[in-house]
Amino acid sequence: MPLTSQKTRSGRRKLSELAKHLAVPADITSTMWPSVLKTCTEKLGAEFDDWQDGAGRVMLAKREDGSLAAMIDGVGMSLPRQVGKTHLVGYVAFALCVNIPGLLVIWTAHHSATSTETFLSMQGMAKRVKVAPHIKQVFTGSGDEEVRFHNGSRILFGAREHGFGRGIPGVDVLIFDEAQILSDKAMSNMLATMNTSRFGLQLYIGTPPKPEDRSETFKRMRREALAGTLTDGAWIEFGADADAKDDDRAQWRKMNPSYPKRTPAQSLQRLKRKLTPADWRREGMGIWDDDAEGTRRWSADFWSSVNTEWAPEGGVRSFAVAFSLDGSRLSLAGAVKHEDGVHVELIDAFQGVQERGVDPLADWLAERWRDVSRIAILGTAGAALKAALRDRKVPEQVLHVMSTQDYFAANTMTEDGIKAKAISHPVGAEGDVLNASVAVSDTKRRGMNGQWGWEPTVPDGDETPVEAFCAAYWAARTSKRVPGRKQVLI
Repeated sequence: MPLTSQKTRSGRRKLSELAKHLAVPADITSTMWPSVLKTCTEKLGAEFDDWQDGAGRVMLAKREDGSLAAMIDGVGMSLPRQVGKTHLVGYVAFALCVNIPGLLVIWTAHHSATSTETFLSMQGMAKRVKVAPHIKQVFTGSGDEEVRFHNGSRILFGAREHGFGRGIPGVDVLIFDEAQILSDKAMSNMLATMNTSRFGLQLYIGTPPKPEDRSETFKRMRREALAGTLTDGAWIEFGADADAKDDDRAQWRKMNPSYPKRTPAQSLQRLKRKLTPADWRREGMGIWDDDAEGTRRWSADFWSSVNTEWAPEGGVRSFAVAFSLDGSRLSLAGAVKHEDGVHVELIDAFQGVQERGVDPLADWLAERWRDVSRIAILGTAGAALKAALRDRKVPEQVLHVMSTQDYFAANTMTEDGIKAKAISHPVGAEGDVLNASVAVSDTKRRGMNGQWGWEPTVPDGDETPVEAFCAAYWAARTSKRVPGRKQVLI
């Protein structure tokens, strides 16, 4: 059910017409919002603006099996200040607690001041005439802020900077306030609390991050949403145009859908005067900094610490081919294991693999396999390449399709090799493809115990060159096969 194409009630604007960016999960068939909305309006006395009504539909969208459509990746919302997000999220949390007995909600902000401010707002909500009959008790002790309902549901409040939320079992709803300051480590620690929940609603709410913010999770959600790959999550973003003037009232309407009906101009002017110009554009206008440079795991200094102008004259060679997740891109790297370590080079990288096929690469590798210790193949799309190499009589003992654990091991092994100066790679000319890949590839947590993979951090970034680089180093280090012929340079 494509929520963005549904007709709305007379006179109401759809979320897709109001939001700057909107991404909804795939395969939506229904939404819990009507029942939650009914509780909010009839039992709790709430009213919502058009954008809040649309956002409620998206965050509670369901798939055919009845599970939340965004249960895996969650719902991200990049919203300026004073747009009404606490009103929306607060009433949604209260209504869910009323509708689902025994529900456990964790509402966490990065800073204590924000958490305290939010709790005071929810404390006031709990005292309202229509809400109070559902509330059993409000706990106000420092570190024990809680709203408890008669039916056993609870909402707990706390700050991540003090470790709040970790180790609490059976959490059903996680609300990450100030999500622009949320590292992958902090996010992983909190998500573990939801392992036993069948509900599993995650809300990531924040403003565009500052350069110094630890915002891996929030940035990644936005990148995936804009790239159209956030199929198991949702993204709702309000903001002015990137080139908007600070005082353009037409842009104020775009950035803040509650202006001027619920948020008067005076409120925004007051906020503007309290913030620096840069913070006003981020927090007041919802404008993201240019993310064109992306982020990287390996700093420029770390990466260049193993630069070399010279390749070894002899050694045992290995090749590695890394395919992108969709199979449309691949990179080929070669490694030479010599007395002093391993020298690795990117040989080629290209797109359009699905159209061109793997035959040219298979022909190239088949001509060289006798001089190679191992050919490592990374990515599910590599099955076609392995079949093509078999057809060309490349022996099975030369080929190795890397498992997920091999992939994790290759990344950490390569990073350790760079630290130990056991790897070398060419300096690279201006525009070097491998250097460009390293410059925009950052960590994506994919496994337990700190295991990690690579992902591009800009829309056109390519992670396969650095993945092939790591895979080639891993192949050279782990293969015990020694070709019979004299080795030559890559």
